Amino acid sequence: MSSSLSAPDLAALVARLTLEQKVRLLTGADFWALYDEPTIGLRRIVTSDGPAGVRGELWDERDPSTNIPSPTAIAASWDPELTATLGRLLAHEARRKGVDVVLAPTVNLHRSPYGGRHFECFSEDPVLTGSIGAALVEGLQSQGVAATVKHFVANDSETDRLTVDARVDERPLRELYLAPFETIVRDAGAWSVMAAYNTVNGHSMTESPMLRDVLHEEWGFDGVTMTDWYAGRTTEPAARGGLDLVMPGPTGPWREALVTAVREGRVDEDAVDAKVLRLLRLAARVGALADGPEPAPVTPWTDDESDALVQRAAAAGFVLVRNAPVGDAPVLPADPTRLRRVAVIGPNAREARFLGGGSALVFPPATVSPLAGLIAALGPDVEVTYCLGARGHERVSAADADLLTTPDGERGIRVEFRGAGGEVLGVDRRLGSAFNWNNAFEGVDPALITEIALDTVVTADQTGEYRIGASGVGRYRLRLDDRPAFDELLELAPGADPVEGLMRPPQEWATVPLTAGQAIRVSLVHVVKDHTADEDLLVSMQLAVDCTVEDDDASLAHAVTDAAAADLAVVVVGTSEEVESEGFDRTSLALPGRQDELVHRVAAVRPETVVVVNAGAPVLMPWRDEVAATLLAWFPGQEFGGALADVLLGQVEPGGRLPTTWPAAEDSVLPSTTPVNGRLDYTEGLHLGYRRFLRDGVEPAYWFGHGLGYTTWSYDEVAVAGEEVSVTVTNTGPRAGRELVQVYLARPDSTVERPVRWLAAHTWVEAEPGTSATARVVVPQRAFEHWDGGWNREAGAFIVEIGRSAADIVLRTEIG
Repeated sequence: MSSSLSAPDLAALVARLTLEQKVRLLTGADFWALYDEPTIGLRRIVTSDGPAGVRGELWDERDPSTNIPSPTAIAASWDPELTATLGRLLAHEARRKGVDVVLAPTVNLHRSPYGGRHFECFSEDPVLTGSIGAALVEGLQSQGVAATVKHFVANDSETDRLTVDARVDERPLRELYLAPFETIVRDAGAWSVMAAYNTVNGHSMTESPMLRDVLHEEWGFDGVTMTDWYAGRTTEPAARGGLDLVMPGPTGPWREALVTAVREGRVDEDAVDAKVLRLLRLAARVGALADGPEPAPVTPWTDDESDALVQRAAAAGFVLVRNAPVGDAPVLPADPTRLRRVAVIGPNAREARFLGGGSALVFPPATVSPLAGLIAALGPDVEVTYCLGARGHERVSAADADLLTTPDGERGIRVEFRGAGGEVLGVDRRLGSAFNWNNAFEGVDPALITEIALDTVVTADQTGEYRIGASGVGRYRLRLDDRPAFDELLELAPGADPVEGLMRPPQEWATVPLTAGQAIRVSLVHVVKDHTADEDLLVSMQLAVDCTVEDDDASLAHAVTDAAAADLAVVVVGTSEEVESEGFDRTSLALPGRQDELVHRVAAVRPETVVVVNAGAPVLMPWRDEVAATLLAWFPGQEFGGALADVLLGQVEPGGRLPTTWPAAEDSVLPSTTPVNGRLDYTEGLHLGYRRFLRDGVEPAYWFGHGLGYTTWSYDEVAVAGEEVSVTVTNTGPRAGRELVQVYLARPDSTVERPVRWLAAHTWVEAEPGTSATARVVVPQRAFEHWDGGWNREAGAFIVEIGRSAADIVLRTEIG
């Protein structure tokens, strides 16, 4: 969608502004919004995080957001049409919350499974990342809501992400890391791009010549380039380049300093005009100019429609990597008429991870856990037992809202904002236990706040040892039944990323035994750090409460007993916010705690064991050949349980195929995310992901592109006509299904370095049992080209390889 205002129209608006007015527009007005400018009819433009749902300007339970599957789950569907539909749902959510610009998609690559933000990115492959990312952008922008493609570029890990210098050779930079950005900017016409924190080959990305030389001049990008939050660090170098907008505001390196730099001739005012022109073009596109066009109408969604889409999308991204026979048939799909007892086991069964932390975090209106989904689907005739089995994390979780009442007997927590003399400046009642305030304290002047106090009553729902405490950074004082429990200063480790204070903050707690129904009064006071009114006051804190009924040894034994007595064991394991989140990288790919031991022990007593892996990124699975079935569920959004029941009971197929290779072990083949002397060298070059495994002859646990359905297929014929490849397949199994046809290219006799093979195109086909279907794809010109100071194609033929995965090649021919 283009603005109906012409460039001269927009330029005339720019000409009406003083230098001070123009520069004011180039820094955010607050944490999420841009300034208005009434003299030209420009209203406030609002941005919001949005990789797994549109958060809006509030960051709490009072303004819930539909939680769609996380990006790895979306990419696992390999389905651009479904992804575009999710984009339209996000646009509806954005408009409902008054948001104009969604800060998504994240199209950095899965360079290493250790990357803490792996779940927020789509894939290790630039072609798959580009096709899925472009579809999401097209879906959003077709409804008049801007997408922001991020983080430009090589922001593929979290360790020292604010300062690290990613050293990437020109060919991999062009052919891998820039490639999805190019696809989305050129093909989908993205309206905004976010420059990353990091440096690439010595240039800070907010000052990088790539913003101008590549984005604007090569790709013809005419949208807004903004900083990642607080990534604007300089006045003149950034202003002379291709950066347009510093976020957030109102502080930052431009403002008066940029006005002075222009007045003194150190920055050309024409460069400022060009930035404002691009900003007004964005405003016209989202309908923020009074005399501009109305934004495209947004398709409305009911709650039932959005829930159904999220559930369908979750199932479409589930990847069945193993489905071995038990007796004479594969264990999945399970026949509910043959089930009398199902044992649901595992730390993620009742308290699942629906989404990842950081920029992807939203508060969904409701969630369906695996346990709840299976109970609902199996009905009263099937007994469903539940056991924790093993803890997946050591942290104390945010308190369950169902346990909390105010001292006056209402649901929730009483929140007081107090001044320097202890006076109460404001009061609120909150229904959740996780709090994030950013210069918005229910009408209270942030400059006056010295303490925030939480007061509630916790009523035990079961008998056990309760840990009650605080998560956050700063000083916290806890009283239980008006008795002091602790007074502690909680601090991040030296050098920790500031986001770790939001996603994995330090904790302190007291332990008390409670019996079911027993109540205890909890008072938690946070001493707010010193600040001035002109600073951003971001406060993030949680009231943390959990209960231990059994220790791990007892719980493991309990799980074995339940599994042995059941017809089917469903073990739901996964990661936690301790190991997988924005702000830090992973140090191990092993499942936390004793979860691997749990799977080993359950599989030993129940052959019909299905393991569901609730993780956003690869984990090691030393038990993978011991269990009957393994389903990778990612972070699948708020309808996890319903989608899981649909797939396990055969209502729908597990629709996903792997968007990234899952390693079998931790060894030197996996790229590091730890910089050395401030540098992170991308030494693998072109051989990213499956390409590296192929080159080195290393067998992973599961290859990129792998995934099983509930029927079988034969690949019958491949034909080439020009650049079009046609593949005929036949459904040889017992039920209708979908098959992903993956088209790879190879050039074994190339005169330049090449991967063993690389993905060129993909598409889905559907067929009834015993019938055939033909997949047709056009291989794009870029798939044949390599970068050598420009894009070049070697003369002669390339090998076309048709595969079920990057390693399972079933048909070959030549092209070109």
